[in-house]
Amino acid sequence: MIVVIDYGINNSSSVARMIQKVGGSVKIATFPEDLDGASKIVLPGVGHFDEGIKLLNDSGFSDSIKNCVLRLKMPILGICLGMQLFCESSEEGTRKGLGLIPGKVLHLSDTSREDLKIPHMGWNTLEITRPNRLLNDCSDEQRFYFVHSYYVQLRSPELSIASTTYGAKFCSAFEVDNIFGVQFHPEKSHRFGINLMSNFVDL
Repeated sequence: MIVVIDYGINNSSSVARMIQKVGGSVKIATFPEDLDGASKIVLPGVGHFDEGIKLLNDSGFSDSIKNCVLRLKMPILGICLGMQLFCESSEEGTRKGLGLIPGKVLHLSDTSREDLKIPHMGWNTLEITRPNRLLNDCSDEQRFYFVHSYYVQLRSPELSIASTTYGAKFCSAFEVDNIFGVQFHPEKSHRFGINLMSNFVDL
């Protein structure tokens, strides 16, 4: 059973529908106890870093996620803000993140040219940076849908599995053991997102 966490600022239903479309068994979790019986977790998210982590902390999801991911080694996929919440901190706020991966979240103005609009919104390509399980069959012509103003800077760049260029290169996907993160929205990326989600379901 794949569990999609709904903590109030995400599009959990769209993600759940895509998982169903690729043949996955899925349910939406609104309480930490809903993670019981899960085999994989998806943490979507749109919005502000501090608001997201506060909602996870106040609901009890933060501790449950850490138990499932760090102790039980359950695969987890973070999407957009969800990916960023895996980090230790963010320039977008003052609260500590989940700390599942060694990294921080920075504003795109650090990488983008002045003539590029922020947020980075629309379709863009990925450059696969190392062999991985999530994007192992992704080709250069595949495009994914982005909507974000912040990006993840990993403490160890080799943890990245894909980069995207918007003014400069930034990490658009990472894989750290059982922890996966993507800055783009698979659920909005049509057949390319379907392919990625199918890979996650099949892990």
